[in-house]
Amino acid sequence: MTTAPHPIRQPNLSIVKEQPDTAGKPVEGTVVEHQGQSTRPGWVEAATARATAAKDHALDNKLYVGWSARGYRNLAARWLEAYRDDHPQMIATAKADRKAAKGNTTAEADAHDLVKTRREAYRRHRLFHLGKTAAWSAVGMAGAATGAIVGGTLVETAIGVVAYATGIYHGRPDPAEAEVEATAPPLSIIEQADSGFGHDTGQVFMTVDQLPEGVSPFPIAQARTPMELAECVLRALIAEGVPVAEVSDVVRLSWGWQCVVRVSEGTPEAIIKVAGDLETRFDLATNGVRPTPLKERRACAVLRLVDRGADPFASAPGLPYRAPKSMSITDKHRNGSSVGGGELAVALAGVMGLVVAASGGGKTGILQALAEGATACYDNITIDLDPHGDGLEDLHDAVRITARTNEQIEAVLLFLFMLSKGRARLRKKLGMGRKWKVSKEHPHFTVFFDEFPKGSDLAKRLAFELLLVGRKEAVTLIIASQGGTKLYLGENIAQMIALKAVGPCKVGDTRAVFGDGSVGEGWLPHRLAPATDTDPKDAGHIYIQGVPGMPDEPIEYKVHEVPSATLRTLATERLEAGLVEPDQESLDAMAGVDLPEYVLPVYDIEGVLKKEAPVELLTWEQLLKLCDAEPMAGAQAEATTAVIADAVDLMDKAGVDRMRTETLVAKLVEHDPDAYGDLTAESLKEMLAPAVGKPVTLGPLDGLANPRGFKRDALARLL
Repeated sequence: MTTAPHPIRQPNLSIVKEQPDTAGKPVEGTVVEHQGQSTRPGWVEAATARATAAKDHALDNKLYVGWSARGYRNLAARWLEAYRDDHPQMIATAKADRKAAKGNTTAEADAHDLVKTRREAYRRHRLFHLGKTAAWSAVGMAGAATGAIVGGTLVETAIGVVAYATGIYHGRPDPAEAEVEATAPPLSIIEQADSGFGHDTGQVFMTVDQLPEGVSPFPIAQARTPMELAECVLRALIAEGVPVAEVSDVVRLSWGWQCVVRVSEGTPEAIIKVAGDLETRFDLATNGVRPTPLKERRACAVLRLVDRGADPFASAPGLPYRAPKSMSITDKHRNGSSVGGGELAVALAGVMGLVVAASGGGKTGILQALAEGATACYDNITIDLDPHGDGLEDLHDAVRITARTNEQIEAVLLFLFMLSKGRARLRKKLGMGRKWKVSKEHPHFTVFFDEFPKGSDLAKRLAFELLLVGRKEAVTLIIASQGGTKLYLGENIAQMIALKAVGPCKVGDTRAVFGDGSVGEGWLPHRLAPATDTDPKDAGHIYIQGVPGMPDEPIEYKVHEVPSATLRTLATERLEAGLVEPDQESLDAMAGVDLPEYVLPVYDIEGVLKKEAPVELLTWEQLLKLCDAEPMAGAQAEATTAVIADAVDLMDKAGVDRMRTETLVAKLVEHDPDAYGDLTAESLKEMLAPAVGKPVTLGPLDGLANPRGFKRDALARLL
């Protein structure tokens, strides 16, 4: 039986006779198999089919009860969103600004006023929204009540149908889900309500008991809802033999998915071990699976699943502008962001640090991010040491001392070591207590020692000594290396340092820095990829431990990537504002402590020099001159320069390289009685102190065991 629609009117009944010559030609009208028995027109058949399909669809979806309930949940969520209108977020931001302004009275007061203003605006908004809602609700309820009273049962039924249909309309599935229905694998609980999409609700989306037996994993691209994602993760973990119990807190983010996975036995280390295999199961890129065990829930880990080609840090905020001398070294300053969107903020005061990253791992950028904050402080002196490369590079102008040769680096480290020892004795006198109190008058030192393994043995030894004593005396040392093992650092010191930041590296470096069991705990910097000439990859990404005020959690961070031009501009501004100088009290205190034996010259029993001192303790002015840094403003008067020149000339004529203070005074008086007739040992010390410092020990001289005086080379450097 066949039918053909008539283009204008209903078809007329006709009998088709057997006509061989017309067979195969289209025939108009209704075709019958035998006379007196016809079929229904096509439009009737189509309408019947549509009605049947609609009935089946309604039954399959349980008369849309779930759709209607979901629709009213969606409407309630929209109402709540309009009720809040981002006011809580704006209040939280204002409170954070108020907290950040601590110590700045004006800024703190302004921030407090902003908090009060936003709270008042939120109160007015809520009252208006509630009033508007109440008014519309009253109108609707009055209309419905009037209709029900006047119209009776028929109107009541109509109102109910309209209300039900409204819920169905607002709860209908997303059309995007229907597009993949044909290709997506059958999901065992896909019918369950998905009320947590895009929100971290804490609801358990799926347990392992809800999965049917024998299910197979499927690519994560086929998961379009949190329910599908939960099942996708469960299937993959079961396939890899992980004792998974449940998946919860599923969130869809701009770069991929995030969820919490709980294991039924053992620890989340089981997930970490199969992270690479999970990337294959999910069809993700290398490092697309990023597990982070939770300290507060031993059985749980946050599982971040990064879409192919996506960047979790793409929307991270950039470097904030910090004006010259706008903060204290004790303040936290933002250096980057975490993969979860959190802030990486570090305060460097009294925190010894280690930065490890392989070649291409972004080590210089990490140091620059830390130094950018340090050079913006009004109570910090920044020093840059690098025996091999360019150190802090574009921040050079904002750095007080830049040392590149072994002689310069050793002199700087010895100076800081002695300053630390002097401050240890000075603290009690200044009433500071158990540690140095940083202020404008008593500044902090932050020393960045890049390419530490390439430093001399003496430099490494002095750096190790400084690591032991510098923290309490406000002298921070941050060393950087391409590796974290003993082979690179010379001493097994990685785990004794408080602040540890590790970028792309080898797995041995991860264990050397974070501990032998660190990989199983989620510390995975060795899974990061260093940059190439054409691809930055994971350069500047780090795992960090020991940040003051932050828990030690194995989370991936990315430090701020700052253009060179921006750093140069900031450095110029900070140089023009004036660089910080050390306090005279600390400089004077250095004269009261003894040098370590390994930097002293060696004499035989007859007082003959057998071995020169490997490094000489310099004054601050001498150190600046040695490192080609700008001298202190007004540090050396013209008269002082003349005295130093005469002293050097007299030592040269006498053929000696040092003189006791009393001997030098006598020589000066003999040289020019008119100029130095009233000179005494005490007045000479006072005159030379700003430029040279106090007299130093000279070793056996003039029949004395170890008198104090001045050395020729130390004086000559100031000329």
